[in-house]
Amino acid sequence: MVDSRDLLRSAADRSLRYLDGIVDRRVGPLPEQVDALARLGGPLPEGPAGPAEVLALLDDAGSPATVASAGPRYFGFVTGGSLPVTLAANWLAGAWDQNAGLVVSSPVGAALEQIAIGWLVDVLGLPAGTGGALVTGATMANFTALAAARHAVLGAAGWDVEASGLFGAPPTTVVVGDEVHISLLRALTLLGLGRDRVVRVPADGQGRMRAEALPRLNGPAIVCAQAGNVNSGAFDPIDRICTHAHAAGAWVHVDGAFGLWAAAAPERSYLTRGVAQADSWGLDAHKWLNVPYDSGLAFVRRPEHLRSAMATSAAYFPQTDRREPFLYSPEMSRRARGVEIWAALRTLGRAGVADLVERNCRQAARFAEGLRGAGYDVLNDVVLNQVMVSFGDDETTRRVVAGVQTDGTCWCGGTVWHGRAAMRISVSSWATTDEDVDRSLAAILRVARDSTDPE
Repeated sequence: MVDSRDLLRSAADRSLRYLDGIVDRRVGPLPEQVDALARLGGPLPEGPAGPAEVLALLDDAGSPATVASAGPRYFGFVTGGSLPVTLAANWLAGAWDQNAGLVVSSPVGAALEQIAIGWLVDVLGLPAGTGGALVTGATMANFTALAAARHAVLGAAGWDVEASGLFGAPPTTVVVGDEVHISLLRALTLLGLGRDRVVRVPADGQGRMRAEALPRLNGPAIVCAQAGNVNSGAFDPIDRICTHAHAAGAWVHVDGAFGLWAAAAPERSYLTRGVAQADSWGLDAHKWLNVPYDSGLAFVRRPEHLRSAMATSAAYFPQTDRREPFLYSPEMSRRARGVEIWAALRTLGRAGVADLVERNCRQAARFAEGLRGAGYDVLNDVVLNQVMVSFGDDETTRRVVAGVQTDGTCWCGGTVWHGRAAMRISVSSWATTDEDVDRSLAAILRVARDSTDPE
């Protein structure tokens, strides 16, 4: 008989030991640590193994091969670490083992989801009455919101897309900016709207859609704007986009995976001007609310469009007069994602969310100032949490990116911006301090000097 208490205590001890050492460890694993993952493979064992032995193997071989994205010096993607309270809530929710799709299968999961959605609508300044769904991440958030958009614009043209599909449906025009994120294009692909059928609108030097270049719209149409360019952090002129689109009866969706969180910070909310005029929004709570994976959010101004796009039924599904989560989401059986979101919002409050966003934005500016001061070319206006820097020609820049990742002090990724190779620094973790920024900046500059002046 397995002693579950001893096993869970061991898991907690190992987790705490991992987190205790994360500040001082390398951010990226060494090649030999990755190679050691082979210990986890081989043929499937013929017989059972002791759970304690399995946990020890997972920790011993797996933990060293992780990327320390939960730590304070991971800047590779817009990946926030988990707030301590959200990790603790995640552990408790794991013990609860709830299926949050139905009220009857998890009253607490359904209640926390509804509360969290209401709080987020408030803190993000979205219209009162906006509905929402908890999904896996930003891609599914865009998919879910755009499914509601597809339902609404085709329904207005007299077509029931849920019943009849897209065969014979009136064509739907989808407009995106030239800097559209791949997650939105993937969502359009999954919805049958086609990633190559989109009308692309030119972008300016910061990646913002040029509102004056929007096409004339006729018939069913969806315009996809962006709040927070994944490279530059820039925002499309959403107010002007909404005015143009709504005059033609089109739907406006905002891909705000991380940038929409700027609405929660008074000093950054100017960036989101016009966002509340849109019809739907995609968001990721892991990115800047710093909750564990996976925690995407889809919001729709008129919840009935979301429900119509997602709803299904079965005789064995008992339903109550309360909000049934599965009626608003692509998934039926799923974990209780609302637990960690609720815990983060209850702990931080409005002021804490604002401080988290603003602090990371100031730290991004601190990176940019140090890089410029050392003579390197910062390629974007640092208005949010994103910094792009070139260290000279493309070969040198790529060498610096690789050198920083090998150095291990911090982890920054590479990108291409307007034809130039760049290092991209994304600051989005609660754990990052100004000292972490200075330590990381010193490492980046040291690697850059070594890469450009090997003598």
